[in-house]
Amino acid sequence: MGDDSEWMKLPIDQKCEHKIWKARLNGYEEALKLFQKIEDEKSPEWGKYLGLIKKFVTDSNAVAQLKGLEAALAFIENAHVAGKTTGEVVSGVVGKVFNQPKARAKELGTDICLMYIEIEKAEVVQDELIKGLDNKNPKIVVACIETLRKALCEFGSKIITLKPVVKVLPKLFESREKAIRDEAKLLAVEIYRWIRDALRAPLQNINSVQLKELEEEWVKLPTAAPKQTRFLRSQQDLKAKFEQQQAAGGDEVEAAPVDPYELLEAVEILSKLPKDFYEKIEEKKWQERKEALEAVEALTRNPKLESGDYGDLVRALKKVIGKDANVMLVAMATKCLAGLATGLRKKFGTYAGHVVPTILEKFKEKKPQVVQALQEAIDAVFLTTTLQNISEDVLSVMDNKNPSIKQQASLFLARSFRHCTPSMLPKSVLKPFCAAFLKQVNDSAPEVRDAAFEALGTAMKVVGEKAVNPFLADVDKLKLDKIKECADKVELVGKKGGGGGEKKEKPAAKAPPPVEAPAKPSGPPKKAAPAKAAGPPKKGKPASAPSTKSKKASDTKEIVETELSPDVCEEKAAAVLPASCMQLLDSGNWKERLASMEEFQRAVEQMDKSEMPCQALVKMLAKKPGWKETNFQVMQMKLHIVGLIAQKGSFSKTSALVVLDGLVDKTGDVKCGSNAKEALTAIGEACSLPWTAEQVVSMAFTQKNPKNQAETLNWLANAMKEFGFAGINVKAFINNVKTALGATNPAVRTSAITLLGVMYLYMGAPLRMFFEDEKPALLSQIDAEFEKMQGQSPPAPIRGTKKAGAEEEGDAAEEEEVDGGAGDIMDLLPRANISDKITSDMVSKISDKNWKIRKEGLDEVAAVISEAKFIQANIGELPMALKGRLNDSNKLLVQQAINILQQIATAMGPSLKQHVKNLGIPVITVLGDSKPNVRAAALSTLNAWVEQTGMKEWLEGEDLSEELKKENPFLRQEMLGWLAEKLPTLHTVPADLMLCVPHLYACLEDRSGDVRKKAQDVLPTFMMHLGYEKMSKATGKLKPASKDQVVGMLEKARAVMPAKPAAPAKAAVSKPPTSSAPAAKPASGSCTFPLTTGVVGKKPQVKAGAKDEEDKSGPIFIHVPNSKEQRIKEEKTLKILKWNFNTPRDEYVEQLKTQMSTCLAKWLQDELFHFDFQRHVKAIGAMIERMEAECEAVIGCLDLILKWFTLRFFDTNTSVLMKALEFLKLLFTMLSRKNYQLNDYEASSFIPYLILKVGESKDVVRKDVRAILTMLCKVYAASKVFPFLMEGTKSKNSKQRSECLEELGCLIENFGMNVCQPTPAKALKEIAIHIGDRDTTVRNASLNTVLAAYNACGDQVFKLIGNLSEKEMSMLEERIKRSAKKMPAASAKQERPQREHPTNPNATFLRKPAQEEVPNKLSQARAQHAHLEQPAPSIPKEFQLDLDVFENNHTCASDIPDLVQHKLEEVLEPVMIPERKMSSVSPHFDDIHNSTASTINFVISQVASGDINTTIISTFNKTFPCIFFLQIDEVLRQADKAEAMSGHIDQFLIATFMQLRLIYSTHMADDRLDNKDIFKLYSCIIGNMLSLFSMESLAREASMGVLKDLMHGLITLMLDSRVEDIEDGQQLIRSVNLLVVRVLEKSDQSNILSALLVLLQDSLISTAGSPMFSELVMKCLWRMIRFLPQTINSINLDRILLDVHNFMKVFPKEKLKQLKSDVPHRTLKTLLHTLCRLTGAKILEHMSMIENRNESELEAHLRRVVKHSANLSGLKSDKSTEKGDDKVIKAKVSDILSEIFKKIGSKENTKEGLTELYEYKQKYSDADLEPFLRNTSQFFQSYVERGLRMIESEREGKGRIQTSTGEFTDSYLPSSSAVPISSNGEDLNAAAYYERLKILRQRRGLENSTPEEDRPPFSSLRPSVASSTDMLHSKLSQLKESREHFQQVYKILTIH
Repeated sequence: MGDDSEWMKLPIDQKCEHKIWKARLNGYEEALKLFQKIEDEKSPEWGKYLGLIKKFVTDSNAVAQLKGLEAALAFIENAHVAGKTTGEVVSGVVGKVFNQPKARAKELGTDICLMYIEIEKAEVVQDELIKGLDNKNPKIVVACIETLRKALCEFGSKIITLKPVVKVLPKLFESREKAIRDEAKLLAVEIYRWIRDALRAPLQNINSVQLKELEEEWVKLPTAAPKQTRFLRSQQDLKAKFEQQQAAGGDEVEAAPVDPYELLEAVEILSKLPKDFYEKIEEKKWQERKEALEAVEALTRNPKLESGDYGDLVRALKKVIGKDANVMLVAMATKCLAGLATGLRKKFGTYAGHVVPTILEKFKEKKPQVVQALQEAIDAVFLTTTLQNISEDVLSVMDNKNPSIKQQASLFLARSFRHCTPSMLPKSVLKPFCAAFLKQVNDSAPEVRDAAFEALGTAMKVVGEKAVNPFLADVDKLKLDKIKECADKVELVGKKGGGGGEKKEKPAAKAPPPVEAPAKPSGPPKKAAPAKAAGPPKKGKPASAPSTKSKKASDTKEIVETELSPDVCEEKAAAVLPASCMQLLDSGNWKERLASMEEFQRAVEQMDKSEMPCQALVKMLAKKPGWKETNFQVMQMKLHIVGLIAQKGSFSKTSALVVLDGLVDKTGDVKCGSNAKEALTAIGEACSLPWTAEQVVSMAFTQKNPKNQAETLNWLANAMKEFGFAGINVKAFINNVKTALGATNPAVRTSAITLLGVMYLYMGAPLRMFFEDEKPALLSQIDAEFEKMQGQSPPAPIRGTKKAGAEEEGDAAEEEEVDGGAGDIMDLLPRANISDKITSDMVSKISDKNWKIRKEGLDEVAAVISEAKFIQANIGELPMALKGRLNDSNKLLVQQAINILQQIATAMGPSLKQHVKNLGIPVITVLGDSKPNVRAAALSTLNAWVEQTGMKEWLEGEDLSEELKKENPFLRQEMLGWLAEKLPTLHTVPADLMLCVPHLYACLEDRSGDVRKKAQDVLPTFMMHLGYEKMSKATGKLKPASKDQVVGMLEKARAVMPAKPAAPAKAAVSKPPTSSAPAAKPASGSCTFPLTTGVVGKKPQVKAGAKDEEDKSGPIFIHVPNSKEQRIKEEKTLKILKWNFNTPRDEYVEQLKTQMSTCLAKWLQDELFHFDFQRHVKAIGAMIERMEAECEAVIGCLDLILKWFTLRFFDTNTSVLMKALEFLKLLFTMLSRKNYQLNDYEASSFIPYLILKVGESKDVVRKDVRAILTMLCKVYAASKVFPFLMEGTKSKNSKQRSECLEELGCLIENFGMNVCQPTPAKALKEIAIHIGDRDTTVRNASLNTVLAAYNACGDQVFKLIGNLSEKEMSMLEERIKRSAKKMPAASAKQERPQREHPTNPNATFLRKPAQEEVPNKLSQARAQHAHLEQPAPSIPKEFQLDLDVFENNHTCASDIPDLVQHKLEEVLEPVMIPERKMSSVSPHFDDIHNSTASTINFVISQVASGDINTTIISTFNKTFPCIFFLQIDEVLRQADKAEAMSGHIDQFLIATFMQLRLIYSTHMADDRLDNKDIFKLYSCIIGNMLSLFSMESLAREASMGVLKDLMHGLITLMLDSRVEDIEDGQQLIRSVNLLVVRVLEKSDQSNILSALLVLLQDSLISTAGSPMFSELVMKCLWRMIRFLPQTINSINLDRILLDVHNFMKVFPKEKLKQLKSDVPHRTLKTLLHTLCRLTGAKILEHMSMIENRNESELEAHLRRVVKHSANLSGLKSDKSTEKGDDKVIKAKVSDILSEIFKKIGSKENTKEGLTELYEYKQKYSDADLEPFLRNTSQFFQSYVERGLRMIESEREGKGRIQTSTGEFTDSYLPSSSAVPISSNGEDLNAAAYYERLKILRQRRGLENSTPEEDRPPFSSLRPSVASSTDMLHSKLSQLKESREHFQQVYKILTIH
């Protein structure tokens, strides 16, 4: 006891966990007091006890435990954090309290559980209690059951989930313990109180005695519904309401009944089907078929079935119903089908569309049992789907000849309507049904009529008379009364429970709100009312119905008037018109008739509306002469009076018909036409435009007067703008418009096209579908008209009965919106029924085991759909067949099936909705495919479907959640990404979206990072629709760790949750019913952004006014060091939103505002984010003023500035946009001047949005955007801009596509083919696709871009663009030809303006000669820095020359020499202008610029762009390019400067081989040029490249493509016979020969080997080339092969094998053998054999870059070679040990040597044979060659020995150059060559060289006795091939020495 004092001093929380029980008891007591004292539920004190509460309830001491339980209860009741302890505490209560003997402990344990339920933790408590039911201790089980019962009794079935409890009940009834069974019985009675008969099904299998006892207890229960007596913390308002009701003595609203289905366990039946079911069901004996059906019937009796693939079973049952002759079996199969539908419910919806037509057709049976079974089946099927999905099928049988089918179809619809709500029966669905019923109302069969009356009555009961009456306009009163009588008798399914009238009205009044509730869970009421006009008015509809009716009757409904006889008309007219007027109406004198009309007019003007007899008056006007009036003045008056009567009186359609014909006849009249049109407009206002227009147009085309027709169409176009488009009968107009388009009169066609343009404003893109079959010329005119209208919104209607019909129109608009926008228009398209074309053979083909047959079937389906173009919803058995192909093992077929589904979406239109469940959902499954291309195709198809169906059908039911449940990372990430894109666009979603939430939470913790990211992205959009509360509540079932994480994410998502698009979306839909996608995007953007910025900007507006001007004096841009880098880092780690959107959402604007707050002055930020656009203009002006002064800070926050301007691109205000573009032009000029380069982060958040504006309809905007894109290339690599522009070509906006294509062409022109990304081939293929575009400008732009590529790379472009159709290829070829003809003139014209403005920095990338006017600021900025830019323009100006084009020019020039001569003389004087620029270039390389890199760029540009015209004119100028070659050579020869060339090698080589090509194609063909000059230029080029390729580090930088072109140029040069005619031509060829060897040795071995392979392939394909070309390429390859043992480690084998693979694809083995020579085949074999020998079996691992190995024979060949070499190596290894095999080996050796000597003996392969012989001797030094040489001639033997010596000397490095060059030379020199080189490759001795030297000296006119040192360099050849290098360098040094002389001459010429 002495220790008491110690623990007494401890704090409470430590006492509570003390070892001594008394200390704990004391601690619990004090804790209890403390818990009762703490008033703040969020006090930090509670946190101390979080971990102790479980110990409170599980204390081992019974006395302490009791007190601990009391303290725990107080804690749970008062602490805010108590919910975190639920799981562990309840688990402790179940395990350690419920087994206690003391009743008080159990009571407290139960109270704790109930308290946890009260604080919103019912699910956790329930889970723990249900776990306790499995405890072995019966006391615990009893206590758990009792606690569950109490919880249900107090909180009710809404809080306690009954399904898991009901599930365990049968098990409890089977317990051995009587106490458990008794408690279970009490629980069952309590459950029955709440759900009544729903409990019977789950308990039907318990012991019959127990069931009887339960029945007895259930009978005793009161019939009144039980009421919740205890409420959750969140239900306190409900509690107060309940108490008020109790006090008032009112009854609570009855709770919704529980569905018994939800309490049942699903049964799996597919595996239980008899194994031979499908065989038996096909048997001929009906008894066997009956057995099979009986087995299925037994299984389908299960009330709830497990989901699965029931497709085969449904098909089998359907076949029995449709085709079996035995009615008993039909009835059985029908019952089975009904059982499946009942057991599967919504999951059966997939099959509903297949069985409904069969059931309806079977109603022709008259046997009652069959009919009853069919009725039950179709009713069950209806509950699994929607009326829209089966409407097509039902409507198709409504016209059936069989009255039974018509009757049963109507009765089925009547029964179905009872299950519907008004929202489920929109006008679009009801209209066709009512039309069908109205036909049946007049049917001869009474049962059909009665059924139709019943269906109409039911529809009227569901949607109300107001909605149905418009469809019953032509029904007489008797029938209408009968319909109303039927409506009164109908009892709807939702109202059955009610007894009295009040109860019936309440659910009816409350029915609509639940449907609309999700639309606005959190919106403020003020906004909701105007935005959703359909909300409150719907609630008030029953009350306001009478007033609405009367209003419509007077204003909006048509005035019905019977036709009056002429006498009555005269009588009525006489009563209101003067007598003189009546008498003179038909007078013969026109003046009297005019006077009569004037009196008529005065009388009408003074008449009151109620007194005006409109019909009588217009009939008087029509009285003779009527509309045949010859005097135009009288006629004008008459027409004016008609208009007056229509405006002032109650003008009916009857009256209108009297005058319309006459009015139409006068519309084309020059004098009376305007009056006629005014009268028509007045009639349109009186009788509605749709009716008037339909009458007028049909009359106009009946009259066949083209003038009238044209003017009528013009009137209609104008009237549509004035009245709006509502109610217009599009179909009728389209037929008339088609007639007009085919008219011979051009005025009629023009008017028709104008009318179509107006209709396009309202209908959008779908309108074009009606005119697909028109002639191309006409179609292009229509497209041009549509393009004019694109981006415009339709004008607000100014005429018509708009106000009166506002409410009705609002409802209609809402329904149209729900149905999917353009649905009505799409419905008008003529659609073909293809169900009969989908034959059983086709379906069986699609399901065949052989994939080729399956492919055939799919091809046939695609052909059927393509042919039909537009199809009906009925596609027979196709859905099930296609669904099977979506999981085909062959991915090609999966992709084909997906493409067909996309095709179906376009062809079927809105009717596609009924196929969403059976075909659409399986497409989502394909998103889980591992192949990206398959997933991409599936996503594209999915979007195409959603475009037609809307999202509602996809989100309904469990299908989407089931897909998300699958743990497939690909499926999840694609699906979540798709939902993130689609959900923000919806303003209502079905409640079933909630089913996806648990799986969404699972995705947030998925292993895959991509899945987690996508889940986080979609979280705010889910919350937008479901609300934070619901989503937070759904976290209750998560594990504690997961829950904390998810709740944190929910909080973050809540902060960035987007606003619902309710109001803007509604407005957008109601104004233009449909608009094209490109027009819609900017519109939505412009709506969203100002709204958000408006809210943000309201406070700053007030403050800005209060601020002094002095506040604006400081810097506006604030430089924060490293802030940009931090933002980049945050975006990469996903801490902030990535700047990537279609339209800017609120969260992006808020994020940008937060980021800019640290970088901008406060006042400027307030202006930038103000809702007033004028403030934006003001802010941009301020930024322009300060930009230069604060340029460093501007660059520091450049990313944010660019982002803000991207938001401005979504504004519709032109003034802001123009100001923004002005700023951007100045900004990029400044950045360029500062040599700043944009980083990828800045570029990616700006360029895509800039490119959006390049498609702007306004020219001035497009012009500025193009200028910015031009400037952009100075601050961001053109090759990186290229992909953004490529993405822009995919836009739906044709202007954007064409502008992007033009920009691409510009880039290719200015930067060459290397700018094309990712590769020129891929880029050009994408560009070439647009050659087939519908739009002319896009086609032209695409052709121009490909032309630019052609100018850059010549004929190679045809390989790069891939396969084009014949039409497209002919267009391209024509364009190339035309450009070749136009170029000489164009170049002459463009040259002069470019030279006149050498200092214009925009000249760099301008593609159009017209210079845009630069704003003042921009020109000032340029002027300030002009001194920096002075030398620069010379570089880009030169770059504008296109060598290929010039080559073509000179080709043309040679065709018409006189014309060229004339032009040259004409421009001789002005040519001197650019020489001033040239003279400013210093001959000393280092003095040109400070920067070496820029100098090299400049010099290379001069190398690439020599002026060809001046070159042709003057031999002197020919040396001008040599100067630049010498400058490059000077760099290459200085070791310290040679490194500066690094990075420029490709650029230099491209420029060089372009010069080679220029010489080859142009200069060599020009007789006026001296060969010496050509030789000089060749010498410079080859000397440069020899210097370059002597430096291995630089040579290795040359890329594969460049090497390929270089080798092509060099080999072409060697084969050019014209070179021989040049003096020293042979020596030139040998120099080239040496250069080729250098290139092969020094280049990157992978690149050069790839280049040679591609070159060989191209040369073999080309039929135009010389066969020698291919041979020389192969010789190069043989040389490469020989050195493979030394270079194998540096070669990229994967790449080489890919090239070989591509080669073998084009040239399979068989094709290679068909070539004239077998050398290519053997070359390829030798290459592969060598690679295999050097790498062994590992070579098979280097095929990673080959996508489809089956496309070529490479893999098979390699495997054969590897296997063969393995066998051969086995032979060699065994040679030393196995003597028995000596003979075999000798035989093998003999064969090998025989093969070698055969090669040596053959003319073609002698070199190859000698090489193999040498290698063989090296390997087997003791090999005896005597037997093989014995029988040969002495010449052959000496030839072999000489050849071996040569190879030996080459290998040892003694005469490597001589031998290698000799090897090329003996082949490269033409046969006519007189050079003394032996054909067998002998060494040339000194004497031979000396002889040749003599000849050369004689040719040069030199004496042979001249001392050696005085000889010119080119004639001083040493007896070695290598001497060509020295020769070339000598020549180059000579040119260098003369360079100063040239410079002097230039200066003199410039001065003069």
